[in-house]
Order: sequence, then structure tokens, then C-alpha cells
Amino acid sequence: MNNFFQPHLIWEYLPDVLSALPTTLLLTLVSTIIGVIVGAGIAFVKMEDTPIFKQIAVVFTSFIRGTPILIQMFLVYYGLPMFLGYVGINTDDVSPLIYLFITYGLNMAAFLSEIIRAALESVPASQREAALTSGYTKRQMYFKIIFPQAVIIAVPSFATMVISLLQDTSLAFTIGVLDVVGKAKALGTATFHTVEAYISAMIIFIILSFILERFFRWIEKRSNFTSRKTPILANNPVIPVIETPKTT
Repeated sequence: MNNFFQPHLIWEYLPDVLSALPTTLLLTLVSTIIGVIVGAGIAFVKMEDTPIFKQIAVVFTSFIRGTPILIQMFLVYYGLPMFLGYVGINTDDVSPLIYLFITYGLNMAAFLSEIIRAALESVPASQREAALTSGYTKRQMYFKIIFPQAVIIAVPSFATMVISLLQDTSLAFTIGVLDVVGKAKALGTATFHTVEAYISAMIIFIILSFILERFFRWIEKRSNFTSRKTPILANNPVIPVIETPKTT
């Protein structure tokens, strides 16, 4: 068998490797959603004056940011079933994808919590004061004034995190999930042309990363354009006061 490098195999392997792309995209999408939801919650906990919960959030974030994601994956994959087994919960039928959603989602949440917190705190305090004194409730202040500006600030860092997450999903095969890299590994093992198979996977990741980068760049430009059309309270303190129902 000829095991020398054969470039044409790269293109022959691409369709087979692409067949595992839905798994990679699903991992990225679900983990991002979990990361945004949990990360936003952690960010709010860090910003509130609740010492116990704030300390827990800080410890969690430090642990996630200070340990390799592969170790986190093994801890969740092997440790969680063992812990649940102690309380009588059987996890034999749980798909490995669930453990990956938990791992990548929590990892994403730890990093996004800092991005979200920094973005929220970067909005000037005068914005909050102007909104509250003009009749906005705290909820309206966040959703109409603070969040739109914070999102614009957070988009570049968020884009970097999503692209990084996409690339981190390449570790999914280590617990038996057949993602893009897992498919490439299986092809390489079966044909003894490992290099060609991994190059096929590399091409897919390069294209996906480029598409995501361009997508987020478009969102950033569109957000900046929209923000220029929206008056900022600090520069335009005269805003409509929300009317309250009259009582008779």
C-alpha cells in the first residue's frame, strides 16, 4: 500500500469529513446559547452586592479560565455520572453530546461573563441616571438603554469567543463523538492517509472561521450604523417620560 502523501485524497475525503459537520455546528450553536444565558447570569451576580453568590461566581470563573478545557471535559464526562450514581440516577443512556453541551456551555459562560460584565459597566453611569430620572423603570432602562449599547461593545470579543469555541469542538472525538475531526481521524486510521484526512478537516475549519468572522464583522458594522441613529441619553437628556396610568 502506498502511504506517501497524495494531495488528491484531500478533496476525495472532504465529502466524508463534511458529513460530520452538523455535529460540529450543533455543538457550537447549543454551547453558545448556554454560554450566553449562564454567562449573563454570572455577570449580573458579579455586579450585584451579594458577597456569597459573587464569590461563588468568581471562584467558578477562575477555575474555568485556569484549567484546560480537555480536563473540564473529562471531569464532566467521567465525574458527573459517578456523582449522579451516588444519588441513584442512572446515566448509562445519556448521549456524550449532553456532556459536551455542559462542558462547552459552562466554559463559554465563564469567559462570556467577563465580556458581558465589562460591556455593561462600560456604559456611562450618566446613562442610567438619565433613564431613571426620566421615568424609565429599571427593566426598561436595561433593555432600551444599557443592553443595546453593551451589545455593540461586546460584539468583537463575542465573535472571538464563538470562533474559539468552534475550534475547541475538535476535542469532541476524545469521548467518542463523531465530529469533523473525529471523522477525519477515522478516515486516516482506515486508509493510512492521516495527513490528508486532517488537512480536509483543517480546510473546513478555516472556511467556517472565515464565514463566522465576516458574519460578526457585518453585525458589528450594522450595530454601529444603528447606534448612530439612536440618541444617547447623556448627550440628549430630553427624552419622553413614560406615562403612568391615571387613577380616578
